[in-house]
Amino acid sequence: MTLELHALGDQAMERLGAVIGEVLDWRGSVWLVGDLGAGKTTLSRGLIRAAGHVGAVKSPTFTLVEPYELGRRTIYHFDLYRLADPEELEFLGIRDYFSDSSLCLIEWPAKGEGMLPQPDLVISIAIDGEGRRLQIDGHGERGLAAAQSLYSTRGEATP
Repeated sequence: MTLELHALGDQAMERLGAVIGEVLDWRGSVWLVGDLGAGKTTLSRGLIRAAGHVGAVKSPTFTLVEPYELGRRTIYHFDLYRLADPEELEFLGIRDYFSDSSLCLIEWPAKGEGMLPQPDLVISIAIDGEGRRLQIDGHGERGLAAAQSLYSTRGEATP
């Protein structure tokens, strides 16, 4: 299932991130695709803050992954932009991050091709005038249910 949305500004992107976390029940994996400055980190920030994190949320460009321990759940925010080879993810222990009690947000997932498990959602973000155009594709049972939920509530809960 594919859903297209438009978001105006950073606040709308952050609200959308919060809704995405909720419809995924704060578990699974989300691939974030888009050019530099498209809003991948902004969307992630909204999701992470809605999960209960207080404080800064920055792109983990240099650390590759930033963990957010939030009670019983953990959100891992990956930025693979500087990854030279997907094999580097093996040294990072990538498989250990994906569990039933975690949510993995992955910016630049193409850099980890072949080493990442199938995502629940792929969110493609493009700048569109003063806002952003998002295409959300659900994969697998959890992702399809999340995409359907987003589609059903898009008039109420999403920008």
